[in-house]
Amino acid sequence: MLMLIRHLKQGIMLLAAVMIFVLPMQTQAAAISETPSTAAMVLDGLIVRPITLVATVIGTTLWVVTLPFSLLGGNAGDAADTLILEPATATFLRCLGCTNNGRKLEYED
Repeated sequence: MLMLIRHLKQGIMLLAAVMIFVLPMQTQAAAISETPSTAAMVLDGLIVRPITLVATVIGTTLWVVTLPFSLLGGNAGDAADTLILEPATATFLRCLGCTNNGRKLEYED
C-alpha cells in the first residue's frame, strides 16, 4: 500500500513538473471575451486549477533552488517570470473555464 501511495505521489509530481512547461506563456492580464461551458468550468475548477497551483509551488521551489545561479547569470527576473509568474497567472488571473489568461470584464464602454 505504501508503494502505491509513493508511486501515486511521484506520478502527480511528474505531471505537475510537465505542466510547468505546457502552461500558456502569456503573462499579462488582458481582457478576454470567452464564454466557457459548464463542463469546461467544472474541469477547470476540479483538475486544471489544482495542477497549475502545484506547478506554481514547484516553480517557486525550483526558482529558489536555482536563484544563486540565476543571479550569477543575470537572469533571475526571467527565471521568476517563467517558473513562478506564468503558472500563477494561469491559476489566479484566468476566468473559470477560459483558455486564455486574463480577467473577464463585465462592463460596457
